Amino acid sequence: MPTESAERERIIKAAYRCLAEAGGAGASVGDILRIAGLGTRAFYRHFDSKDDLLLAMFRRDSERLLAELQSAAASAGTPADALQGWIEAMLRLTSEARRRQHVRILSSEGAQRAAGYAAERARVAAGQEAALAQILYRGRQDGSFPWTDPESDARFIRAVIAQAFDEQMAPTVSMSATEAAARVRDFVLRALGAAAPAAEPQER
Repeated sequence: MPTESAERERIIKAAYRCLAEAGGAGASVGDILRIAGLGTRAFYRHFDSKDDLLLAMFRRDSERLLAELQSAAASAGTPADALQGWIEAMLRLTSEARRRQHVRILSSEGAQRAAGYAAERARVAAGQEAALAQILYRGRQDGSFPWTDPESDARFIRAVIAQAFDEQMAPTVSMSATEAAARVRDFVLRALGAAAPAAEPQER
């Protein structure tokens, strides 16, 4: 008999598999439970509805991502390095097959129709902006981001990263995630009044 946490994890893993096969959020609770090998009683021990399950999946992935982004920023030596680490970690997701698939599922039209999705997405955006603002405050304090208005700039920086992220998710993407991250980094650092890092010499 699986523990409650293991049971919940089984349902979530089955949901990702089922929703990927269904091409978005078109699978039913019954479909998900068949893959999980569990009954409806197990489902309703953890989730009130399919919408509740989708929001839980979105929330879990978003919280994990924010923790990774904050960890990358915290381990950096300077505010510029912290910002670069954040941008690189965010865009790296688009080149990781499993997480790329998760993004596609949780940003599908079906997922976006889930009750509470818009509010949850807004909460995630606010959390990311608050964390970015902390990096910018550090840069203002040490003089490395002399032009920054942290609260306002955090919103715009997140929007620029989100645009680059969406472009990387497109099937016709024209550059690598690494190149996209470098371009975003250079643009953002210029906008903040910081010097972009010197390009690495190319091998002959």
